[in-house]
Amino acid sequence: MTVVLIGPPAAGKTRVGKRLAKRLHLPFVDTDAVVVAQHGPIPQIFAEHGEAHFRTLERAAVAEALVDPGVVSLGGGAILDPDTRADLADKRVVLVTVEPEAIADRINNAKRPLVTDLESWKRLVAERRPLYESLADYTADTSRRPIETIVEEIAAWVEDQQPAQPDTEGHS
Repeated sequence: MTVVLIGPPAAGKTRVGKRLAKRLHLPFVDTDAVVVAQHGPIPQIFAEHGEAHFRTLERAAVAEALVDPGVVSLGGGAILDPDTRADLADKRVVLVTVEPEAIADRINNAKRPLVTDLESWKRLVAERRPLYESLADYTADTSRRPIETIVEEIAAWVEDQQPAQPDTEGHS
């Protein structure tokens, strides 16, 4: 089983993903972390090679992460790639959302090259929202509720999506 977390930067995909993977007894992969481990800091990749190069590296990390079962957290822009969107068609996709007021403190750092302030975050989210929503099977908002509650709700949804077990006693 593969559960994929998508959503805007700073929504909490990694935090939720790590805990969800532990809860579901699955491995966890953060595709941004894979890119960083293999190629260096994302802001540096953007500065030295541009966004298109980063997206190529990101696409490779996503394709690799989706091969094996697990919980996979995608970078906020990974869904811009048509091949990634096609890969998500047969996966359980959770859209992790957050209200702008809840992320103001999360985005005031240099780790997100496309998000420099709250206004740039709002524009980016508005542009991507239709794609996020079209891909999502389930939506979880991280703005105000405890992460443990959010993880339990997602886990319950995932477990409800499990295929029915065959009836071993021949009853239907």
